[in-house]
Amino acid sequence: MTTTVNRQCTLCEAHCGIKVEVEGRKVLRITGDPEDRMSKGYICPKAAALADLYEDPDRLRRPVKRVGDRFVEIGWDEAIAFAADGLRTIQARHGRPAVATYLGNPGAHSGAVVAAFTARFALRSGNNYSATSTDQLPQHRSSHEMFGNLGLLPIPDIERTDHMLVLGANPAVSNGSVMTAPGARHRLRAIVDRGGRVVIVDPRRTESVAHASEHVSIRPGGDPYLLAGMLHTIFTEDRVSLGALTGHCEGLDELEAFVSTWTPERAAPHAGIDAATIVRLAREFADAPSAVAYGRVGVCQQRTGTLTHWLINALNVVTGNLDRPGGPMFPTPAIDGLSPLGRLPIAREWGRRHQRVSGLPGFVDEMPVAGLADEILTPGEGQVRGMLVYAGNPVLSNPGGTRLEEALATLEHLVAVDMYVTETTRHAHVILPPVAHLERSDVDFVFPAVSVRNHIRFNPAAVPAEPGAKTDWEILMALAGRVGHGKAGRVQNAVLRLVGAVATPERVADLAMRAGPYGILRRGPRRALTMAKVKASGARGVDLGPLTSRLPGPLLTKGKKIRLAPKPMLDEAARLDELAAERETAAADGYDLVLIGRRQLRSNNSWMHNSARLMKGADRCTALVHPDEAAARGLSEVDRVRVASTVGEIEVPLEISDEMRPGVVSVPHGFGHTRPGVGWKHAASKAGASMNDITDPAIVDGLTGNAAFNAVPVRLEAVASEREEPVAVESAVS
Repeated sequence: MTTTVNRQCTLCEAHCGIKVEVEGRKVLRITGDPEDRMSKGYICPKAAALADLYEDPDRLRRPVKRVGDRFVEIGWDEAIAFAADGLRTIQARHGRPAVATYLGNPGAHSGAVVAAFTARFALRSGNNYSATSTDQLPQHRSSHEMFGNLGLLPIPDIERTDHMLVLGANPAVSNGSVMTAPGARHRLRAIVDRGGRVVIVDPRRTESVAHASEHVSIRPGGDPYLLAGMLHTIFTEDRVSLGALTGHCEGLDELEAFVSTWTPERAAPHAGIDAATIVRLAREFADAPSAVAYGRVGVCQQRTGTLTHWLINALNVVTGNLDRPGGPMFPTPAIDGLSPLGRLPIAREWGRRHQRVSGLPGFVDEMPVAGLADEILTPGEGQVRGMLVYAGNPVLSNPGGTRLEEALATLEHLVAVDMYVTETTRHAHVILPPVAHLERSDVDFVFPAVSVRNHIRFNPAAVPAEPGAKTDWEILMALAGRVGHGKAGRVQNAVLRLVGAVATPERVADLAMRAGPYGILRRGPRRALTMAKVKASGARGVDLGPLTSRLPGPLLTKGKKIRLAPKPMLDEAARLDELAAERETAAADGYDLVLIGRRQLRSNNSWMHNSARLMKGADRCTALVHPDEAAARGLSEVDRVRVASTVGEIEVPLEISDEMRPGVVSVPHGFGHTRPGVGWKHAASKAGASMNDITDPAIVDGLTGNAAFNAVPVRLEAVASEREEPVAVESAVS
């Protein structure tokens, strides 16, 4: 019998509502759900690929253990014991920091993120890593310095704004990143249709430009110069208006003093935007009835990522737009999984610990992943000898991928919780595969905290899991209940095993909701939001309304003041001239182009390339350049090219388009499935190359250590006239 299950696609942050038609364990069709309050029927091509992941013959369905140079299937009891015992033994011999953890991006897309942090707590290593320091860490640091809370992230009120300035983001493809906005291209177009403006600032004419009012082509790395020039204009033309934030800010004079030296004329050559355009953009932003400046990975992933987000926040504040309808606002989620982080004692001081080898500053209980390879390869007290990797592929996702791969191969014990034998997990000693997305029920703990509208939804399983299969939650909780050692560890294990036996994502969510802003303490027992009420509402969930003004309440700064000119920001800003000079030096050394990434709608980091429906058509892992750059080198689209940096080189097909700014080359992130022994055959047949094999882990954002994947100096040259044959790959599992 055919049934339809309403749930969400959990492959990216948007979590679009979908309708899954199933017959028993067979998925017949996946379509958008027009009644979903957030996505309103919109889905991207990835949603249909949920069925591909579920049915993929390359996906691991039982645990595998390394035996020699191959993996063999083993039972769950043996696998959990082997995984946990190995981690426990390493810590007993070499100390707790000898085991590191890495949490990948997909882990945040389910309630299992709670179990992942439980396993991290159980290990008590302090040597923890995640995709945070390759993604949004500059946004956390700017919030820490300005609002006193690294988890208090301003989110564009895109549904009510009159003017949106987008820097280093491509919402039409990402559907909002740290701005959960399914169908974002329709939301951008709606701003224009109601008489507003959308300005996309990017070195590439991205897919979002088709739905915007204007594209401003910026020099990679030029964002802080543009923003400083805009702020200079706003101050000198007396356009500062704090509005409701009057009396809740400090440091306005210091901010004005900093931007006073950055005239539009001085900023223009560094930004690659003429002074008249900088002045115009400032005036239009300040004069709009409501406006929001928004930046994402394109600006996070560069040397000045934190400076840029500081200036974005400052622009929103001095024009009176922060925390008002149509500006950047702070969600009130039913389950607040982010802002409580800033209340933890370990979050009050940024950089209270520093990485052993690199010296990069830590944050909360994590270290920047740019220094991970050194922590593994450098002998001494605290050297990493074992790892737990959950839902991550750092070999392709982190800077200096080749060296990190070398490091992982030296580990004494690597435990991976993953669905595939990937470029990272092929080095594991044991892989524990969770069920596919459609086989598990779930609650979204993370993304309602960064959504453009307050809401909560329950995600039912669409198909039954295979007998004996385990969810991410069950695997991670089982590990957490076994890794403790010594007398205290035995007590810890007993407690966590008991918790694991009774806790589920739904029960944890219920407790969190009852204690939250819509819970019993605020609304009373009759009106309180509970998991039972969310489930009763169906998969479309409970709509909790638009974003509302919340300041100064959530601020954790002294006197609940927004700090407009934090000293770390001003100190780092003093290096802007020095950073600009570095770019000129690199060009003089022969690295005359700069590398940026490229996001694609039919891709999601490194783990969607085994879907034939998403990978059909021409190669997408290409070096994209402007026609002038191709002509200057005598190149055409029949050529393969070598893209070389100071740390390595890759070879990819050439693609030529005037959508690129001259002087820039773009290579998409997440490819490079050329490593031997990987388990995804289709991905390997369109392997591409990893741009992170040529990104330098020593080049990071100055204030956080966040990886700098963008504005990397490179050179380009032809290597062949024909494209290589697809890579043939054998299964890694016997």
